[in-house]
Amino acid sequence: MNSIFNIYLELGFKHILDLAGYDHILFLVALCAVYRIAEWKKVILLATAFTLGHSLTLALAALDILHFSPAAVEILIPVTILLTAFFNILFHSGDKKMINSKRMSINYGFAALFGLIHGMGFSNFFRATALPGDGKAFILQLFAFNLGVEAGQVIIIAIILVLAGLSFRLFKVRQNYWNWGVSGIAALFSAKMIIERLMDL
Repeated sequence: MNSIFNIYLELGFKHILDLAGYDHILFLVALCAVYRIAEWKKVILLATAFTLGHSLTLALAALDILHFSPAAVEILIPVTILLTAFFNILFHSGDKKMINSKRMSINYGFAALFGLIHGMGFSNFFRATALPGDGKAFILQLFAFNLGVEAGQVIIIAIILVLAGLSFRLFKVRQNYWNWGVSGIAALFSAKMIIERLMDL
């Protein structure tokens, strides 16, 4: 059992960090764009809300309870990135004030909702790698995979927040410029992905 757990832990970890499928990384980049290192707990909670969302749809899809069009999901994933980037630019001033609790509640809701969509994308990979077995084995595989994804997300978040902190301290970049720049880049890449995936339909 430990070997199966370790295999799926590693699969989830490597899957979220795979640069070939960088859309999930880009979503986390956009999600973190408005935060400082001092707000790392809020960002981890956002990532956890995202994980809960994708864990639910991943489980439902893997159990063949939830059915969806893979092509539609491939388009919806960059749409979530684009919406997150636009939300950052339109509703976050990027000043030194901490984001208030009302806005954080909205952010948690968005993270969980978008996690539901990303979970559908994870499910294709998970189903392709799932080993045959009983319900207990399946739950173990699913749990380990999600744990690996969460661990990968924490590493990505840490890198983004450290880069933001270095930019603020060493290069005196203002937080609103950082937010606009990072969110703008995320928006451009996500728009490119949407166009490419629409053309592939």
